Order: sequence, then structure tokens, then C-alpha cells
Amino acid sequence: MDAKGRVSIPASFRRVIEAGDPDWAPGARPQIVIVYGGAERKYLEVFTMEAIYEIDEQIDAMQRGSGERAEIEELMYAQSHQTDIDGDGRLVLPQKLREKIALKGEAFFASAGTSFKIWDPETYEAEQAAIAAARAEARPEGYDPLVHLPKIGAA
Repeated sequence: MDAKGRVSIPASFRRVIEAGDPDWAPGARPQIVIVYGGAERKYLEVFTMEAIYEIDEQIDAMQRGSGERAEIEELMYAQSHQTDIDGDGRLVLPQKLREKIALKGEAFFASAGTSFKIWDPETYEAEQAAIAAARAEARPEGYDPLVHLPKIGAA
């Protein structure tokens, strides 16, 4: 991250962002949404526009006035920031967002399909170590999480 809060997005992530913005064309700046809310979140979650449209549809399908819908609306609409990727493949992270995740210099990107997370590297390592320890305690030796993938095309 530079002094202006710009971080370079890995090229493979940029291709996903471009493909996930229906209004993007070569030479244009693809749009994204950064979700920063939630006290328990120690990362910024960046969504493609298509992913946001899908989430919007899911929210619309929820019961109006429900506590669950209100919570998700607060997170996705009031605690998010729509922005674009500059011509050099960088994302400007406002100071408020950098402070939220204690991002000082280097940023760590973790992909999740049509979204990715931006972490402070030290925070990411600490969180992953805690998760690994909890999983090791709860699961048998040799456990493989891939067993949970659904079978596709099986009768």
C-alpha cells in the first residue's frame, strides 16, 4: 500500500472483477463494492458487481421488517463502499477502511470466487492459526474437507 492508500490488486483478481461488472468495457474502470462493516470482521470484503446484484436479489426475497433482513441491509448497504479500480489496477482504500482492519503497509488478498478479502498480513496469519488449531482439535487426524463437496452429475 502506498501513502495514498492505494493497493495493487493481483492481475487474476482484476480479470474476475472485470468479468463480474456487466457495465465494464476495455479501457473503462470496473466497479466493485467493499463491505467493511461488522465489529467481528477483521478484513475488508470486496465483491464484484454481479455478486452484489445477486445479494440484492437475495435480500429482496427476505421478509420485510425481519431482524435478519435489517442486519444484512445494514451490512451490505450502510457499511459498504462502492468504488472502482484505477487504470493501473489499483484500489484506493479510504483511511476509515484502512483503520478498520489496522492496515499499515502491506495488504494480503484472499480469494473466494466472486469476492475476495483484504487483510493485514499479521491479522490474517493469526486468524488462520486460530482456525487451524480449532479445526485440529475438533476433527480426526487425516480429515479432508473436500469430502463435503457435493457430487455433480451423480445419480
